[in-house]
Amino acid sequence: MIKLRLFLSLCGMFVLTVASAQNAEPWKPEQLLSPDSLSAVINNPSASQPLIINIGPAGLIKSAVEIGPVNKKENLKKLSDLLSKENKDRIVVVYCGCCPYKNCPNIHPAFSLLNSLKFTNYKLLDLPHNLKVDWIDHGYPMNK
Repeated sequence: MIKLRLFLSLCGMFVLTVASAQNAEPWKPEQLLSPDSLSAVINNPSASQPLIINIGPAGLIKSAVEIGPVNKKENLKKLSDLLSKENKDRIVVVYCGCCPYKNCPNIHPAFSLLNSLKFTNYKLLDLPHNLKVDWIDHGYPMNK
């Protein structure tokens, strides 16, 4: 009976380990960029400016390139075409802002594309709620 319980316990741990590996985010915690950090860079004309890419339906942050929701194949292709013209070391910041990024249908494909293209310095704008709550309501810069 003890061997059976041990076996079942080990099986359960294995299933949990596999499940959490499959649900792992394509970004690392250190790749999250806070809104105040990005805003400070945008507002500093002498700072090296990142390529900011809007990959969703939300508003356009100042100086961002609008691609559109990349859960649509044609927009993911637009993103791929844009990135193909960039140096792999360029600072790239992606954001969507439609919903909490952990549930976002656009962040995962974009970040996975950046991973596969071997970019070395890319970030996800940390918008845990949405663009309005985490960016606009703080008065961070938007395109007019």
